[in-house]
Amino acid sequence: MPVRIPIPVLFLFAATLAAGEDRSDQTTNQTPIVMDRVVVSASLDTAREDIVPSLGATNYQIDKLQIDALALGPSAGFNQVLLRAPGVAQDSFGQVHLRGEHADLQYRINDVLLPEGISGFGQALDTRFVDNLGVFTGALPAEYGFRTAGVVDIHTRSGAATPAGNVNVYGGSFGTWRTTVEAAGGGQRLSAYVTATAETSDLGVENPTASRDAIHDHKNQFRGFAYFSDVIDATSRLNLMVGLSDAHLQIPNVPGQTPAYLLAGAGTPDSALLDERQREDSGYLILAWQKTTDDFSAQFSVFTRSSLVQFTPDRAGDLVFNGVASDVRRALIGGGTEGDIRWQIAATHTLRTGWLATGTNTDTRTTTSVFPVDAEGNQTSTSPVDIPDNHRKRGWLGGIYLQDEWKPVAGLTLNYGARADVSRAYLNEGQLSPRLNVVYQLGKSTSVHAGYARYFTPPPLELVQASSLGLFAGTTNAPTVTTSSPVRAERAHYFDIGLAHQFTPALAITLDGYAKRASDLLDEGQFGQALIFSPFNYRRGRVDGTELAANYARGGWSAYANLAVSRATAREIVSGEFQFDPAELVYIATYDVALDHDQRITASAGLSYRRGGLLAYLDLLYGSGLRRGFANTDHVPESHPVNLGLERTFRLKGTRELRLRLDAVNLLDQVYELRDGSGIGVGAPQFGQRRGLYGGLTLAF
Repeated sequence: MPVRIPIPVLFLFAATLAAGEDRSDQTTNQTPIVMDRVVVSASLDTAREDIVPSLGATNYQIDKLQIDALALGPSAGFNQVLLRAPGVAQDSFGQVHLRGEHADLQYRINDVLLPEGISGFGQALDTRFVDNLGVFTGALPAEYGFRTAGVVDIHTRSGAATPAGNVNVYGGSFGTWRTTVEAAGGGQRLSAYVTATAETSDLGVENPTASRDAIHDHKNQFRGFAYFSDVIDATSRLNLMVGLSDAHLQIPNVPGQTPAYLLAGAGTPDSALLDERQREDSGYLILAWQKTTDDFSAQFSVFTRSSLVQFTPDRAGDLVFNGVASDVRRALIGGGTEGDIRWQIAATHTLRTGWLATGTNTDTRTTTSVFPVDAEGNQTSTSPVDIPDNHRKRGWLGGIYLQDEWKPVAGLTLNYGARADVSRAYLNEGQLSPRLNVVYQLGKSTSVHAGYARYFTPPPLELVQASSLGLFAGTTNAPTVTTSSPVRAERAHYFDIGLAHQFTPALAITLDGYAKRASDLLDEGQFGQALIFSPFNYRRGRVDGTELAANYARGGWSAYANLAVSRATAREIVSGEFQFDPAELVYIATYDVALDHDQRITASAGLSYRRGGLLAYLDLLYGSGLRRGFANTDHVPESHPVNLGLERTFRLKGTRELRLRLDAVNLLDQVYELRDGSGIGVGAPQFGQRRGLYGGLTLAF
């Protein structure tokens, strides 16, 4: 079993350091640095962003003011913030899908890659530490590899500005209570920002029924984040970021289920009283050094992450209703190094190069209780047997890139290059991927861009299941299909073209179109009771779409509107076949089918007004419905929850403020399904949140 990093200890150390006094000027052998730390930090932030820019990609920005003007504001789950970007579709268990892709997002914090953890439905990232974020998608430049559906580029709050802090208490419907503490400040060189949130709710996972209140759906979660920055001199600094999340969740029950099997010594259990649970732990540490001069900038980082998902079944209940009860534990520990360099070699040429190398150790321990069956699948004994199935695997990812930003004439920018990637896991694979982006400025108000990218996307090592089909022969967990081809890396050609126009100083509109053609297209599904996803491949796939986005800001008014039309299809499942129904496999091998996360129309819109200490907002999310039915031939009904909120800030003595906030989520109490339990790789039904009323109080100092 891999040794888990003591992230909580590191976080407590970080919090203690943030609360302490900066004594750098008391060191006799050190000359104090005389400079404006705020100005230097801002200058280094700008330079850092230019090391790995989104040249030619579609870039949608969300800042703290926009976060305040959405449902629940900074208390919202991180996935809820992403849903306000164009082309982002809502799914169950906190998942989001961008441009018809299943997951495949990479997250970067302060321009450093956040290594992957085991996917689950707990929200490991806390919205409160976000100062602003960008969602990059389309034909990405060569510095972005592996997870390429989109880049979520998070810039966190820091302590470089005036020392500040706040305490927030927030709660309301569904037994929801959150308590958050934030503190920021620093001395002449060292600055720090620390936040911690404790949360409890009776709606931890989406309700599997249309009722208002889910049964057995309590959640307790703690999240913490710390960011330290040591400004060494006017051209360099050292940054440390530490984050953790610890979540304990009940799996909600569906009452009225009919028993399907007999268990010795057990009566007829009530399906409303089952006790399945899931625990999700995650922690990461990132250390980055940045150096910036007039013509040269670089950032080098080392990072590590640990992650654990533990599903505990209701053994008796799961056996009676499903014939299978699996105790699943998946753990990983990984780390790596990343380097990015920018060198302006001439007035019209800027070279960028870099690397990424990661190593991951995974440990899967599963004990599955099953009943023996005969050749026809009939139960032959009421005494279950326990079958252990344990695996360990080490995997490596590595990539290097080189690209040139060339400005041959005024207004025209060409960004061309390539990256070489390798994956060493269950299979050894690699690819050389060219990239090309063209951006042309048509006057002061209009720009056009076009791009091509070759993508190489290996499956997440921590989610790939080693084949153990023979262990379950003659049991209630024996698959009908006995083929299990290995999961391969996806390879794709991606094309993107777009237009941006500033109609007035207040109104900007963008239009973007994209097309993807993939072989061994990757998708993920939930198979079994544990809420853990497993990847598989289609032989080929295609995704096409168009996005329209508008933003308006004038005086105290601001508004946004996004509309996306997308179509994502694929044919023939060529890995993990044992997880599927035989009839569906035959159909999918013959016809192009919609992917389970395909949503033809996705939209979001919001309107807000600020004046003095008053903020009022109204926003809407719309989805035409994710796929359902045999081979995804149908879709769930459309959804359009409306949210409304009000915040009032009162100035107190000195720099202190008191903020009062009220939010109404799903104001019209629409009953809508995210999933109905059918479709390719869909394990259970889930409904969106019913109407909820929330309020909070923040004391800032």
